[in-house]
Amino acid sequence: MLYYAAVFFVIALVAALFGFGGIAAGAAGIAKILFFVFVALTVISFLLGLINRR
Repeated sequence: MLYYAAVFFVIALVAALFGFGGIAAGAAGIAKILFFVFVALTVISFLLGLINRR
């Protein structure tokens, strides 16, 4: 999932470079959502791993 967030971030950078503001904003928004979902799933996985060890 982090890979897809990075891909959308690169797409946003390239679109912004060429002046496509709407596409860049959309791709950046998708990248931000994917990144936060990745972080949330990582934290949940870490916490469940700690709980299952006990």
